[in-house]
Amino acid sequence: MNVTHTHQSVPASIAGQVAGACKLLSHHLGDTLRAIHLFGSAIDGGLKPCSDIDLLVTINSPLSTGVRRALMQDLLMISAWPATHDIIRALEITIVVHDAVVPWQYPAWRELQFGEWLRTELESGHHQEACADHDLAILLTQARQHSVCLAGPPAAALFDPIPEADLRRAYSETLAQWNEAADWQGEERNIALALARIWFSISTNTIAPKHIAAQWALERLPPEHESVLSTALAAYLGQAEDDLADRSAQMARFVHYVRSAIAQSQP
Repeated sequence: MNVTHTHQSVPASIAGQVAGACKLLSHHLGDTLRAIHLFGSAIDGGLKPCSDIDLLVTINSPLSTGVRRALMQDLLMISAWPATHDIIRALEITIVVHDAVVPWQYPAWRELQFGEWLRTELESGHHQEACADHDLAILLTQARQHSVCLAGPPAAALFDPIPEADLRRAYSETLAQWNEAADWQGEERNIALALARIWFSISTNTIAPKHIAAQWALERLPPEHESVLSTALAAYLGQAEDDLADRSAQMARFVHYVRSAIAQSQP
């Protein structure tokens, strides 16, 4: 497939990296490539120092083991851990087979996912296989609502609308992963922001960028829980150090409070 970039819609600071990623994807995926969409912070709220570049890639048929491994290894060369490189950002790439997500059914099947949190695993030669992924309900909703089409048709034309009930199921399954300190160890900032985003989405029936959802949540948090989220937000914006790993008791109280608030927001 010929990859056509909409440069006026891709931030200049990442245009080169996005073009390189699309070229690499096109090389490895060949005729099975159906579409590439840029979504997330890059076009919805603005890139922050720790923001990933989110790409949704749609293909026509499952990947062979050889293509899967070669693609993942090459993606490692054009991605970097957040806020560690002057030019290169972290890539987060999700690949779906079109017939596995259309017509929509929950949970949908994910063909492949690449992200910096998988770097150690990938560098050691381990590659994740295709699997069911409840998060696709949220991701496809984001792409349908606001994305830049880099190849193929617009996301709203390519994917079915996701039923609200399935979105709520996806949020619930995500929340079920965070029960005790070991579940968020090393990921305190990201999980604090994710909780704020889920709370916002459940309460408003919309999906907002991390910083918007965090500001909304801060206005509703009791004073004793504000510090955790304000630290997570400031660290995400590159305005403060992230010391949440050293505040385990505060973090636990924050998580349990927000989970309770989300439960009360459910219809």
